[in-house]
Amino acid sequence: MLNERAQILLKTLVERYIADGQPVGSRALSKYSGLELSPASIRNVMADLEDLGFIASPHTSAGRVPTARGYRFFVDTLLTIKPLELFEVNQLEGQLHVDNRQRLVTSASQVLADLTRFAGVVVTPRRSAGFRHIEFVKLSDTRILLILVTPEGDVQNRILLADQPFSPSELVEAANILNQNYAGRTFEETRSRIHDEMKQLREEMTELMTRAMDAGSEATHESSDDLVISGEGRLLDVHDLSSDMQCLRKLFDLFERKTGLLQLLDVSSRAQGVQIFIGGESGLVSLDECSVVTAPYEVDGKVVGTVGVIGPTRMAYERVIPIVDITAKLLSSALSHH
Repeated sequence: MLNERAQILLKTLVERYIADGQPVGSRALSKYSGLELSPASIRNVMADLEDLGFIASPHTSAGRVPTARGYRFFVDTLLTIKPLELFEVNQLEGQLHVDNRQRLVTSASQVLADLTRFAGVVVTPRRSAGFRHIEFVKLSDTRILLILVTPEGDVQNRILLADQPFSPSELVEAANILNQNYAGRTFEETRSRIHDEMKQLREEMTELMTRAMDAGSEATHESSDDLVISGEGRLLDVHDLSSDMQCLRKLFDLFERKTGLLQLLDVSSRAQGVQIFIGGESGLVSLDECSVVTAPYEVDGKVVGTVGVIGPTRMAYERVIPIVDITAKLLSSALSHH
């Protein structure tokens, strides 16, 4: 679509604009492109690139800036990725050695924000709506502590209020029945099967087990914060965004509501490897001036969530892409071994 000369000049223009944030003129292109071209020839190529929609002229300047289409062509065709240095990978790995799933996810979003200076986002792993192990501990005649271990190894505690007292041996019996017959099943399935299958148990025992399933289901929903965002405040330091208050308001409203962002990240979790949404490609008006770089992460070979970075369209893609890619791989590894 573009000849070699046009590609070199477009690549040079995008790189200069990302580095300096200023519209790029023909003199700068002549200096940095390495092409032996007259200023008139450069201007002709620039006019062609503008006609094709790859670059635009801001009113106040003789220079040109890339459009979303120009960035897309640059990212797909011209970009040279810079692999992370070994010490950076080691540093990243060190920060993702945490003993708790939720803290791992929070650390990953913080690492993405710290390394890119933009907002880091992580969709938390989809939790299993069931249990691996259950225990009941008598606190008083009517108060019972439910200890619930999820299939992922997280521990949840809830207080259950009983209508009448249970002996410690009855609580052990109730826990044994649940652990032996229903571990690994969902709370919903267990609740319905208790009523069908446990006719021989006294009604109060069945009621206790049902309440435990309700509390477990509630605990799972409460503890899974769908989306962790770190470093939103860093976007206030990005001139391209902070100079447009309306754009910033829309962006922070998106972070607040989360729903649209979750849908976008859910779509990208179904794709292979790193995905890049530039400007309007995300389908979210709030991100028209932004780019989103995402990658899915896995636990034991199964995709469970997405990591990503949200920043201005004028970002150093050659650096942000490998940071997102490596973070997804390291998070996959840390969660699989957790």
